[in-house]
Amino acid sequence: MTVAEKAADVEFASSKEVPVTTVDEEPEFPEGGLQAWLAVAGSFLVYFASFGVINSFGTFQNFYETEYLSNYTSTVIAFIGALQITILYVEGLFIGSLFDSFGLKWLYLIGCAGSVLSTIALSFTRPQAIWQQFLSQGVLFGLAVGFGFQPALCVVGHYFRRRRALAMGIVAAGSSVGGVCLPIMFSRLFDRIGFAWTVRVAALITLVCYTIAILITRERLPHKPLKRVRDLIDFDGFRDRRYALFAAGSFLVNLGLYSPYFYLEPFAKAYGVSDHVHPYLLSIVNGTSFFGRILGGQAADRYGRMNVLVPSTALSGILCLAFWLPSRGAVPLVLFACFYGFFSGIFISVAPAAVGQMSPTDRLGARIGTFFLPVALATLLGTPIGGAFVKNQTSAEYNHVAIFAGTTITGGAAMIAVARGWCAGWREKW
Repeated sequence: MTVAEKAADVEFASSKEVPVTTVDEEPEFPEGGLQAWLAVAGSFLVYFASFGVINSFGTFQNFYETEYLSNYTSTVIAFIGALQITILYVEGLFIGSLFDSFGLKWLYLIGCAGSVLSTIALSFTRPQAIWQQFLSQGVLFGLAVGFGFQPALCVVGHYFRRRRALAMGIVAAGSSVGGVCLPIMFSRLFDRIGFAWTVRVAALITLVCYTIAILITRERLPHKPLKRVRDLIDFDGFRDRRYALFAAGSFLVNLGLYSPYFYLEPFAKAYGVSDHVHPYLLSIVNGTSFFGRILGGQAADRYGRMNVLVPSTALSGILCLAFWLPSRGAVPLVLFACFYGFFSGIFISVAPAAVGQMSPTDRLGARIGTFFLPVALATLLGTPIGGAFVKNQTSAEYNHVAIFAGTTITGGAAMIAVARGWCAGWREKW
């Protein structure tokens, strides 16, 4: 944190009586070293096996709509994927505090066991019995991955401060790699070995990733004892108006953020894009998101987390309105997938680092977890709202999804810009 950043925090705290931890009160951060980068590698693998699978739900959505759950509407099926992300984020309310108090090991073990068992349970579900997919893939898998998702971010935050956005960006890139590899694997294996064995292969991959992560990751900072059960949830961050408005803006952004991940492929099919192209659009979005998460994290450390978040988030919304909406062929849709994946990836990776910049290190897990509460509500509502526009799966109906995504993301970016203005002067690195 620069002198200007510190001064801005102290000035803001004195005017609003919000306790802010200064640099002098913070522990030293290695900013690198073997154990630090092993922690990053382990967290990368956890993200690959957790959020990477969630990012692949667009492939499941298409398979369910056309074959496995063809008796149900797109909106109902989309609730399965939305439920995964919502439960994952809601759990952050207390899992962040559990990490601060009890550490990483047991949370990873619970996440691993739950993810593997819920995925195997999914392999035994029956066609046209959607309650089984809701229970195994939506509820149980969502519950399980929460025990790995947030601790994977927080343990990296213990090793890095100055380079935290880059480190968290590398971790978040694990979900992009999973989002590239896993949809292609799923779409190929569904036809070759069937749904059940494809999902069991995913369970094996999850087990391997978690096992390696558990073996190579070590915590660095001492645990903070949990004195009262109510301390599991930390709402004190909302006393800081920057944090509160940033969370509100992120709610709007996440209402539309995942719509292209879910609906870009059926949008392309509705406009007659070749079967040689549309199955790879989701992988393209996730692939370019990989570069956005890493390069965006590096830029955020250099120029300021909020300084990078505001324009990249605004561009994500503008791309939906100016590029996705008028696209009618393979070339513009592929270009949209590339640019949207890159800029939306910056938001996904840098937002937690920006929250960390507003939070004391000993409450990092709790504050990030609480921040994800409005995000959870947005993801629960956003994707099914997009699906509600698509009743007959016509091309005109998919245009409404693009409009919805673009307006919500752009509106959220405007709110984040105001929060940035409250942090420090626009010429400052923040």
